[in-house]
Amino acid sequence: MADTTAPSATAPTSATTPGRRKAISLTRTPTWAWALPPVLVLALGFLYPLALVVRQSFTPESLEEGGASLTPYTEVFASTVFREALTTTVRLAVGATVGCLVLGFVLALVIAFVPFPGGKAVARFIDVFLSFPSFLITLALLFIYGSVGMANGAWTGATGAAEGPFHFLTTPWGVLLAEITYFTPFVMRPLLAAFSQLDTAQLEVASSLGAGPVRIVRQVILPEALPALAAGGSLVLVLCLNEFGIVLFTGAKGVTTLPMLVYSKAILESDYPAACVVAVVNIVLSVGLYSLYRVVSRRAGA
Repeated sequence: MADTTAPSATAPTSATTPGRRKAISLTRTPTWAWALPPVLVLALGFLYPLALVVRQSFTPESLEEGGASLTPYTEVFASTVFREALTTTVRLAVGATVGCLVLGFVLALVIAFVPFPGGKAVARFIDVFLSFPSFLITLALLFIYGSVGMANGAWTGATGAAEGPFHFLTTPWGVLLAEITYFTPFVMRPLLAAFSQLDTAQLEVASSLGAGPVRIVRQVILPEALPALAAGGSLVLVLCLNEFGIVLFTGAKGVTTLPMLVYSKAILESDYPAACVVAVVNIVLSVGLYSLYRVVSRRAGA
C-alpha cells in the first residue's frame, strides 16, 4: 500500500527563497559595519581637516616641525585686533538677532492673522527666500542704497547735489541692516508653523471677552510663540556669528568680524597659526550656541 502520510507543515524545507536569503544575510551583518562608511566619510571630510586646524593653532611658525606651544593663543588673545573683532562679531550677532526677532514676529503676525490678497503666496515665498545666498541680498541693498544706487541717484537728480546722503551700507549699520534683511525669514518660518497650530477658539474667546488686539497678542499669541522665537533666535545667532559674505560684500570699513579676521590672517598676511587660533575660537562659539539651539528646538518640538 502506498504511503499516504502528508509531510509535516512545520518541517523545515531545504530550499530558501532569494528574498529570505537576502534578509538573513542582512541580519547577520554586524551593526558597526553599517556605521563604518558614514563615519569614515565624516572623519576624512570634516574631522581630519578640523584636527589639522587645531594642530596648526598650537604650532608657531618659529617652532620646528612637531613642536607645540600656546604662543599663538597668547599672542592672538593679547592683540587688540582680535578683541575688537570678537566684540564686533558679538554685537552684530546680538543686534541682528534682536532685530530679526522683532521684525519676524510682526511680519509673521500679519501673514498668519491678517487676511490680505496674496498672503499664502507670501508665506510660500518665505520658504524660497531661505535658499537665497546672503551675498544676493547684500547686492540688492547695494543697488538701492549704494553710493551710486537708486536712492542716491534719485536724490542727486531731484536736488542737483554732487552726491546722495545714503552712505550707511559701508558702516556697521549697513551690515546690521543686511543681516536683519537676510535672516528674518529664519525666524518667521518656525513662527508661521507655530501660528498654524494655534487654536483659533482661544482668539475668539479672548475677543468675545473684550480683549483688544494688543492684549490678545500679549496674553494669547506671544506665550504660544515663545518656543518658536527661542528656536529661531538661537539659529539666527549662530548664523550671524559665522557670516562672512555680507560683511565682505558691503565693503564696510572698520568692521572686522571673526570670519573676516580669519580671512585677513590666512590670505592677506599668511599668518596661518593666528588664523587657525581665530578659527578655533569661532568654532567653539558656534558649537556652544548650536548646542543651545538644539536644546531649545527640542523643547519647542521643532
